[in-house]
Amino acid sequence: MSINLESLVYSVRMASARRASTDESQLRTLPAAGRFHVAFKKQTMHMKYIFFIFISSLIISCQDVEKDASDANLKVDSLLSEMTLREKIGQMNQYSVGSEMTGPNASVDHAERYQRFLNGEVGSVLNTLGARDTRKLQKMVVDSTRLGIPLIFAYDVIHGYQTMFPIPLGEAASWDLEAIQLSASIAAKEASSAGIQWTFAPMVDISRDARWGRVMEGAGEDPYLGSLIAKARIKGFQGNDLSDKHTIAACAKHFAGYGFAESGKDYNSVTVGKNTLHNVILPPFRASVESNVATFMNAFNDIDGIPSTSNLYLLRELLADKWNFDGVVVSDWNSIGEIINHGVASDRREAAMKAAIAGCDVDMEGDAFVNHLEQLILEGQVSEDLVDESVRQILSLKYELGLFDNPYKYFDEEIERELIGHPAHKKISREVATKSIVLLKNEQNLLPLANVKKLGVIGPLAKDKDSPLGNWRAAAKSNTAISLYEGIQTRLGNQMQISYAEGCKLSIGPNNFFNEVQIEQNDKSGFEEAIRVARTSDVVIMALGETAYMSGEARSRADIGLPGLQLDLLKEIYKVNKNIVLVLMNGRPLSIPWEADNIPTIVEAWHLGSEAGNAIADVLSGDVNPSGKLPMSFPRHVGQLPLYYNHLNTGRPNNEGAVFYSHHMDVENTPLYPFGYGLSYSEFEYSDLVIKQSSEEINVLITVTNTSDVYGQEVVQVYIRDIAASISRPVLELKGFEKIGLEPGQAKQIRFQFTKEDLSYFDTNGNTVFESGEFLISVGSNSQDLISESITL
Repeated sequence: MSINLESLVYSVRMASARRASTDESQLRTLPAAGRFHVAFKKQTMHMKYIFFIFISSLIISCQDVEKDASDANLKVDSLLSEMTLREKIGQMNQYSVGSEMTGPNASVDHAERYQRFLNGEVGSVLNTLGARDTRKLQKMVVDSTRLGIPLIFAYDVIHGYQTMFPIPLGEAASWDLEAIQLSASIAAKEASSAGIQWTFAPMVDISRDARWGRVMEGAGEDPYLGSLIAKARIKGFQGNDLSDKHTIAACAKHFAGYGFAESGKDYNSVTVGKNTLHNVILPPFRASVESNVATFMNAFNDIDGIPSTSNLYLLRELLADKWNFDGVVVSDWNSIGEIINHGVASDRREAAMKAAIAGCDVDMEGDAFVNHLEQLILEGQVSEDLVDESVRQILSLKYELGLFDNPYKYFDEEIERELIGHPAHKKISREVATKSIVLLKNEQNLLPLANVKKLGVIGPLAKDKDSPLGNWRAAAKSNTAISLYEGIQTRLGNQMQISYAEGCKLSIGPNNFFNEVQIEQNDKSGFEEAIRVARTSDVVIMALGETAYMSGEARSRADIGLPGLQLDLLKEIYKVNKNIVLVLMNGRPLSIPWEADNIPTIVEAWHLGSEAGNAIADVLSGDVNPSGKLPMSFPRHVGQLPLYYNHLNTGRPNNEGAVFYSHHMDVENTPLYPFGYGLSYSEFEYSDLVIKQSSEEINVLITVTNTSDVYGQEVVQVYIRDIAASISRPVLELKGFEKIGLEPGQAKQIRFQFTKEDLSYFDTNGNTVFESGEFLISVGSNSQDLISESITL
């Protein structure tokens, strides 16, 4: 005889309902810390009664009981059976309690919200920071509510908590998955010590449009690289055990299509076909599920007219049913309320109904669920089973985090003081930053700096100690980064005379998360001093780019060249000294055609975090040989956007002596700097491509030689092309890479192994498809400079 687990749980619930006799007033008189335990003890007695009836059957059929019938599951069901409908819905309600508002600041009735905390009608909180304040709020909720269910504290920990690492796009340029995982783990250590258990990261949106400000928050344009980086960041945040108090729950966002917003405008509409959806947008999300990511976040955008927050196909059919994701889905900031603005709900009540039915579990700052879901259930518009499903997942996450064992385990001020900003964290931040720097050009070998007696450092970002922290800086303290000038002075000040000039201002007025950035367009009063410094210098370092708040959420730009007067300044300096090293600090690929044509040396330094200046000085001095590769293409002109290497071929791809082919008349089809591109102080030669295939696997062998006299690291990249398939496939697809180190003159044979599954794709229903035929295998240092050979499978 076997027993059905669901029937058993149902019986337990029914027994609990019949035997629930503890008087409410008596329960409220108990000490707060014990109320949950009393409720659980009472439920345990009920379960013992049911278990006695079925004990013989259970002994006989124990092998049939599902593995997930764990103590945690039983505890969740026990607690769920004790909860009122209002308390259940309260677990689905999330409020911001803190100064950092990431959406429109609507009028808030603070007294009403306070009462909801006391009533157990808030399940999680964002933007409350610090062990002291989080403990205080947790204690209030545990002590004051009927069941004492603890809160989860969440925050946008994107690329560090207080110790800042490179912005995610910059970090992706390292192509170093171990380094990326390590930086996320350090962010988790610092954040968890400050009372945070949940981060709204990683952002795994693929984007092909550098106008979109949030490209700084992702891994670039490629779904394969993006998927591996998603896994690395999730592993770093979550570790091996969410109950470890030095880990935090990760959140794969934004599901889905956010990076494809039309014209790169944040929050804009998205129109994509199913081929692009399944093969480009969704792979990093699928990889996140495979990595056991704890939570997902909905996207602000619609896809083809259906808002992601109420998209049944995405949330129910795909995420829950097909991918078997059983974690928590949270809305983005008031994205439930914004369903009304999309025009598919007449009011917040209807928006709440659509979001709940679609599969949204938590309403972030929308007040939609807490105000309307109860009545919708009572009227039969929404099934209470859906609420139970959502609350079960929320409670399960709290169990996994260990909050029911100890609601205060994350709130230790001594550990907080010990871990946050630890010198070891700064050291690792510096190392990761050096790996993220990309050398774009070095024609006259101005780098590494050698035999330089007089060095000029010019530009509005040279002494900037704030912009290197980047946007989405969590709890970093403003103006605490090591500036470029500081880094150069520390490393090279005893070797050469260093002169400085600001040259021009980059922005005026407010320059922070909450305000629009105003760009200085008129004041050239600093040009004269900058020209004087350039004339008297052997080499000039030009520190140009974007401030931290010129990229990020709501920081879309129509013109992605150097903003303000910077290009004018650069041209004036070029007139008097052509030995220029242009150091770019920015959160997105920039359009820099004049700079690429004229400036001999260009370094892409992104916003590198707390140790930015030291890391850049490490590379400029030659202490570190740059090894970064671009995770996103740099356009020749903004009119090329969206621009990406893995495009379809089209029916007229090439110029065959006539004007009638796919192109712009006034700019080349190719990017200025392609995906995967990055130079080194070493030189690498690729040779002897060999492909061996069997019925089970394909082995790709390539020999890479360091032909220089400098040790260096190289990212060896493998691409494929499916020549003829049922659905048009890209001209190239990244399928593997390996970062290797080679001594001067050293040669090494690198082997990549692939199965037929690696060469497959997703059809328009998201099913894996492999089709036999011809494949082009290409290996090289970037997506343009490749050695290729065809095989037939």
